[in-house]
Amino acid sequence: MSTALAKMWIAIASMVFMFISVGFIYLSRYKIKIKWLRFLLASIAYILLVLAGIIIVFVVFSGPTPQ
Repeated sequence: MSTALAKMWIAIASMVFMFISVGFIYLSRYKIKIKWLRFLLASIAYILLVLAGIIIVFVVFSGPTPQ
């Protein structure tokens, strides 16, 4: 697997993390009534969001890949 392809899959994984975090935040704010479950889902969502941001920064600032 080339470096460019690996970076593409890493970037796609971070987008999936962002999508999951949006779903978890929606569930924790509007659908779930149990407080500890709301807190757990929101915590997981924010952790995934921060992780996705770090991954995107890594992918963007690691520079172009050689062909």
